Amino acid sequence: MADLKLTDVAKTYGGTVEVLKNINLDIKQGELIVFVGPSGCGKSTLLRMIAGLEKITHGELQIDGQVVNDVPPAQRGIAMVFQSYALYPHMTVRENMSFALRLAKKPQTEIDEAVNRAAKTLQLDEYLDRLPKALSGGQRQRVAIGRSIVRDPKVYLFDEPLSNLDAALRVATRIEIAKLEESMPESAMIYVTHDQVEAMTLATRIVVLANKGIAQVGTPLDLYERPKNEFVAQFNGSPAMNLLSCEIVKTGKQTSVQLNGGGTAVSDVPTQGADLGLKVNIGVRPEDLVETTGSHVFEGNVKFMEALGEVTLLYFEKAGTDGAVIGKLPGIHADLRGQTVRMSAVPSKVQIFHKGQSLYYR
Repeated sequence: MADLKLTDVAKTYGGTVEVLKNINLDIKQGELIVFVGPSGCGKSTLLRMIAGLEKITHGELQIDGQVVNDVPPAQRGIAMVFQSYALYPHMTVRENMSFALRLAKKPQTEIDEAVNRAAKTLQLDEYLDRLPKALSGGQRQRVAIGRSIVRDPKVYLFDEPLSNLDAALRVATRIEIAKLEESMPESAMIYVTHDQVEAMTLATRIVVLANKGIAQVGTPLDLYERPKNEFVAQFNGSPAMNLLSCEIVKTGKQTSVQLNGGGTAVSDVPTQGADLGLKVNIGVRPEDLVETTGSHVFEGNVKFMEALGEVTLLYFEKAGTDGAVIGKLPGIHADLRGQTVRMSAVPSKVQIFHKGQSLYYR
């Protein structure tokens, strides 16, 4: 078993600088939990508190029902993979992976079996007698992961392990981590990243951290399709969700909103008792905007285009909105710069926010 529970956990430096507060989170064995959030939100600090490298100021951390606040890092059954690999340059891959087991004075047969099993899982068999300098960045990161696997920990902690790799290696190593998670259903994994693709593709659940606490916890699709607030809505997805100022002009089974400056959008998102005349923001993701000649969310002048091959991004200048409105159209399109284009939205994809909070959750 590898269940982990954080109860009302907080971190303060010097008694005055509050970094994290009211962190409540249950993590079950077999889950891969991803921490995301803006720089400085406390992702790595929370990870280090779980590892025992940072002291918990307040609250309780349990692993398998045991309170481990004062348990030394080496005795928590946790293995941590760092961004920098942290390999011993004078040791071979085999020696790096077996180092912790040799320190623990495990029998040589047990060490060899654990190293060979981990090497096979990570496709490192042919590199066991090489030094780290003879490996690529992706191979070095797999060695760092292998060093954790041989210890058979209850919990794996990954602190931005792919950020030093190029794009192709990130994809390949991400796939290896996904396979690793599937092959170890009795362990729990916690992964810190800035990369939204990593979060969306790897996570069982995503924990969004902001304003010293947890903004929302859910599956990748939960957060993408039903964000609880505007911060989560705009943090997940690239480009970010468009937010347009509106007023509710019709309520009932469907809600109609009038966009400031003209245009009407109808949404079938439950609004939990929204009132007529309520000033709200509607959230529409760029990929949920489509060209139309009829009923529309807004019309705007195309100021800039980005042709990316599989999609084309349109940047609109629209009065009454904060910054540009962005549309994401599939495929390649003719140059629309300088033209006025009407955009409509997929009704079921429209989000409605009041004072920053989703009316869906009211």
